[in-house]
Amino acid sequence: MNIRAFKYLSPLIIYLGAFWSFSTTGWQVWLPIVWAWIIIPLAELLIKPVPSNMSAAEEELAKKERTYDFLLYFIVILQYSLLIKFLLAMSLDEMTGADIAGRIWVMGLLCGTFGINVGHELGHRVNTFEQVLAKALLLTSLYMHFFTEHNKGHHKRVATPEDPSSARYGEPVYTFYFRTIFFSYISAWHIANDEVRKKGKPVFSLYNEMVQYSLIQLAFIAFIFFLFSGLVLLYFLAAAMIGILLLETVNYIEHYGLQRKPTGEGKYERAMPEHSWNSDHVIGRLMLFELSRHSDHHYLASRKYQVLRHHDASPQMPTGYPGMMILSLFPPAWFYVMNRRIKKLQSLKTV
Repeated sequence: MNIRAFKYLSPLIIYLGAFWSFSTTGWQVWLPIVWAWIIIPLAELLIKPVPSNMSAAEEELAKKERTYDFLLYFIVILQYSLLIKFLLAMSLDEMTGADIAGRIWVMGLLCGTFGINVGHELGHRVNTFEQVLAKALLLTSLYMHFFTEHNKGHHKRVATPEDPSSARYGEPVYTFYFRTIFFSYISAWHIANDEVRKKGKPVFSLYNEMVQYSLIQLAFIAFIFFLFSGLVLLYFLAAAMIGILLLETVNYIEHYGLQRKPTGEGKYERAMPEHSWNSDHVIGRLMLFELSRHSDHHYLASRKYQVLRHHDASPQMPTGYPGMMILSLFPPAWFYVMNRRIKKLQSLKTV
């Protein structure tokens, strides 16, 4: 067992905070939000990024160490345990409006940072068991189509005008939300429909992944409605939407303004480390299971989170993911910081 794997237990701080949030009322409900969106961003402004990589021997050992995988499986158990606690607490406790809002935001934080993020990591695995776990996590945000669109759409079209999940230069995050959510969903249907047609099966049948996801998600919604109440369902839907918006904010900051060069009609150069924004800020790396080393992820999507590498050629964010997500919510400030970096990158390419 590799002791280095246990540094990825640090995200459990948010789970412990969420458990307490769903068990109490008053200002303490908001503690996970304070941790995620105030303490971590401030800390990452002060702590220098760590761009170092493992040695070849260390990387080979880390690839084979199953502890890294078991931690992800444990997240699935925690995610559903906390979702059940959330639903029970929202149906049984006496709460103020601030308590309700705080718990919804905390559950939304779990949906985005663990439900979709860890689902994303497991969704890139090749074995059926891990892919089922990925879809189970995505279900907690009602975003199962992400499995299809991200793996078979986004990774092929990243940093091109055809990709709805790649933010364009000068595009505010608020208009990006509408474009990416709508067109990513439509893209997932196109991909799934094409796959079914190639197999010679009817499009609207259980052979279609998107039909499967739709039925599972509708059943999940109905389950919550009948077991709890319509009001609790609304609370859950609000939390799921927050999780979705967190994911799409991450998509926005990961590829903003970066473009691959066209090489022919409908073709582009290979996705390289310079086509994704990277962050080596260590707290965000640990809390998000190395998602912020995104340049290497797109360069080699099969690489597991624990061995993702820093590339000198990748453009670097000025701070970690939490801070960059907050910055993106203020478009004038975002454009001031990031557009200058993009222009600098472009000038370096022309030298």
